Amino acid sequence: RYNQAKGWHGARVESRANFPLDPAAAVLHYAQEIFEGLKAYKRDDGGVNLFRPDANARRFHDSAERMAMAPLPEDVFIEAVEQLVRIDRAWIPGGEGSLYLRPFMIASEIFLGVKPSAEYIFSVIASPVGSYFKGGPAPVSIWVSENYTRAAIGGTGAVKCGGNYAASLRAQAEAIQHGCDQVVFLDAAEHRWVEELGGMNVFFVMNDGSVVTPPLAGTILPGITRASIIKLATENGLNVVERPYSFEEWQNDATSGKLREAFACGTAAVVAAIGTVRHAGGEFVIGNAGTGMETEKLRNQLTGIQRGTVADSHGWVKDVTLA
Repeated sequence: RYNQAKGWHGARVESRANFPLDPAAAVLHYAQEIFEGLKAYKRDDGGVNLFRPDANARRFHDSAERMAMAPLPEDVFIEAVEQLVRIDRAWIPGGEGSLYLRPFMIASEIFLGVKPSAEYIFSVIASPVGSYFKGGPAPVSIWVSENYTRAAIGGTGAVKCGGNYAASLRAQAEAIQHGCDQVVFLDAAEHRWVEELGGMNVFFVMNDGSVVTPPLAGTILPGITRASIIKLATENGLNVVERPYSFEEWQNDATSGKLREAFACGTAAVVAAIGTVRHAGGEFVIGNAGTGMETEKLRNQLTGIQRGTVADSHGWVKDVTLA
C-alpha cells in the first residue's frame, strides 16, 4: 500500500482474498488504475523463466507517471512478481501452458473530487493458462473499425490502463458481429492510418524483405513483445521500418501481392498471423490467408527463448529458480 505519509509500505504475500473498498474509493469514480501482463514459463529441466520483467516494471512506472499515480520502484515490482512465482510454481503448467501474472495498481483514497488519489494499492495475482490457440496457432480475422478510435495524440494510448480497454470493447463487439476475431483501430485524427488491435501490436511483411510496423508516437502501447520482434526480425536480416501505414496502402499491398504476411503480437498470443481483413466496404486476404514463413519463424524464436529451448543472447530471460 501507498500513502503520502509512509510511501510504499507493508509488502507481503498472502492468500488471495477480496479487497474491502469504500464506495467512494477513487478508482471507482475517476479510473486511476494501471496494470501489466506477463508470464512465467516452466522449462524442460524444471526451472522457471520470466521474460523481460524489467521491461514490464519500466512500463508500469511510466504508466503510473502518466496517470498521476505514485510510481512503484521497479525493483519492488520485480521482487513482487518473483516472490509470487516462487510460492505458486507448482501451478505452472508444462507444455504450451504458463502462469499468467497480473500486476496492477488502483487508487484507494476515499473522496469525491477530481484530483489524483493520495493512496494506492499495488497487487499481483496469478492464474495458470493454456495455449492461446486451441489446436495450435491459427490465423485470425480482423475487423477494421471506422466508427470508433482507441486513442488520440496527448491521450493515454501509450499507457496500459483499463480505460483504453473499456473504450475498445464496443468496437470488439462489432468485430465479433462481423465474424472476426479481433478489431484493428485507425488513427483518431484522419481515420486513415493503422494503429493497433484491441490488445496487440501489428506488423506487415513485404515481398522485398522489409517489415513495416506503425510508430509508437504516443497513441500505441509500447509492447514488450513488439520490441522483441523488432530486434529478432532485424537480426534475421529483415529491414524493420517504423512508419505510418494507411488502411488504403494495406488493401493495395495485399491485392498486388506486395504484402506477403501480416501478424499481431502481444503477451497472450505471442504472435498471431492475420489471414482475413474485413471492413465496411468488403474484405481481402493476406497471402494465402495462412501463417507465413517469417511469422512462424519469429514466433518459434520468441517462444523458444521464453521457454528456454532457444539460446537467449539478449539477456531477456530471468531464471526465477536461481534467485
